[in-house]
Amino acid sequence: MATVVCLGAAGTVTGSNYLIETASGRRFLVDCGMFQGSKRIETRNWLEWDFDPSQIETLILTHAHIDHSGRIPKLVKDGFRGQIITSRATADLCNIMLRDSAHVQEMDAEWQTRKNQRKGKQAIQPLYTMADAEESLSYLAPVNENTVISLNDEVRFRLRDAGHILGSSIIELWITEGDSEIKIVFSGDLGRENQLIVKDPADVGHADYLFVESTYGDRLHKTFEDSKQELLEAIRYALSHEEKVIIPAFALERTQEILYLLGEFSRESLLPDIPIYLDSPLAIKATEIFRRHKDYYDREARAIVNKGFDPFDMPNLHFTAATEESMAINKKPGSAIIVAASGMCTAGRIKHHLKHNLWRDGASIIIVGYQAAGTTGRQIVDGADHVRIFGENVAVRAKVFTIGGFSAHADQTGLLGWVGNFVNESQPRVFVVHGEKTASETLAKEIKQRHKLDARPPRWRETLILKPRKDVSVETQAVDAAADVDAAADVDAAVADTIAGMEQELNRLKTYVQEKQRAGTLTEGDIEQLRAVWEDIEAITGSRAASAE
Repeated sequence: MATVVCLGAAGTVTGSNYLIETASGRRFLVDCGMFQGSKRIETRNWLEWDFDPSQIETLILTHAHIDHSGRIPKLVKDGFRGQIITSRATADLCNIMLRDSAHVQEMDAEWQTRKNQRKGKQAIQPLYTMADAEESLSYLAPVNENTVISLNDEVRFRLRDAGHILGSSIIELWITEGDSEIKIVFSGDLGRENQLIVKDPADVGHADYLFVESTYGDRLHKTFEDSKQELLEAIRYALSHEEKVIIPAFALERTQEILYLLGEFSRESLLPDIPIYLDSPLAIKATEIFRRHKDYYDREARAIVNKGFDPFDMPNLHFTAATEESMAINKKPGSAIIVAASGMCTAGRIKHHLKHNLWRDGASIIIVGYQAAGTTGRQIVDGADHVRIFGENVAVRAKVFTIGGFSAHADQTGLLGWVGNFVNESQPRVFVVHGEKTASETLAKEIKQRHKLDARPPRWRETLILKPRKDVSVETQAVDAAADVDAAADVDAAVADTIAGMEQELNRLKTYVQEKQRAGTLTEGDIEQLRAVWEDIEAITGSRAASAE
């Protein structure tokens, strides 16, 4: 039997990481992402691995977003020496994304160290360094999409277009066990149909087990045309007050989509003569990679290129790579459009622009991407009167526009439509991942009701036992009772294993904290790690008790 351990993006949107083990004991990973969001969630990045990195043969990476790739340098630092298999565009994007992430880790550690030293406490080490990131890049092994490739004598895989960002992939896995074979499909992050720049997600029709994302599993997006109009109105609002337009955007994909739309507005003479700033060194580098990989463009983007236009350029567009150029933006009077990272307003130059403009009546803050719980962006979207930026309480007086129609993720309708491709051909068991609790549970319920498939969200650190499945007639909707008993036993055993593993981690942390307490070097982060593990144990045991009642 093969097993899949859900070590990230289970009950949360971030930290995508799945450990797959074949019946013979060969181990490989799908994704190795950073946990992002609240402080409690982010402490998971510092926990010990649930496996020995040196024993992992291969990592298959769906795409370059940090919540899917961000712990790769730590994995290599801790002993991984296998191949990192991904698409060509993802490999190029990782080259800039992982270096940037390492820079952030080093800067955060340096800042925390200075803070600690003022209190007589110890220095903080970064999660990983630039040297770690650069070493990890040497293990990247890009492959072509739509080609079945043998990983070893037991495992084959194929990358398919996920339509999420440049180079993003769905992963198809075939695992041979004696005379049997099981097929596992990981959706990765699924894009929506007719999304800007990239091609639509590939239709995959067969799987025994399906892992599907659920970022927007409980909601529907606005129409794209309505969202374009909202963006134009939000820009015009700030211009009418001679204030600035601030657009927090992820450096990868969302920024390029915004540039694409601003270029369209410019070609249609819908924008006045005002400066437009792309104020993110990472986004500038990502845009250059987009320009190089035109083979990933959809028909509409290629048509713009064929007419002689650059989809990501327009008059008055300024790339402000240098810090001095960035600082000068808010010293200039009058209106401007500023696109800056990070997309959730948790780091980067966007924090400076919010500090200078969030309190100004007449300014526009345009939220165009997902905001995880606990982030500054989420607080702004939820209507906070003040937010904390650089240790100060900054009033929210600018007008906030939340535009959901530009999401690079499929909404509930899109996800259900994609899952529906499997119904007539294979009727897989579905594990709903990569979503907050409500979103995942809602999508699982809809999959059950609409497609009559067995669907549920797995828990963080849950071990799933994937047995070879017999052919299932599409006309037969009744579930075999014995199979249900086996499945329930598998789940109970997996939950018990998960709790036992978490209790071991809790005991290890308790010993670690006690030692640091005796040495007088205990930090808030140490306590937070203990609290995080304890709360996860309580969540599992509490929900199991409730279901038993």
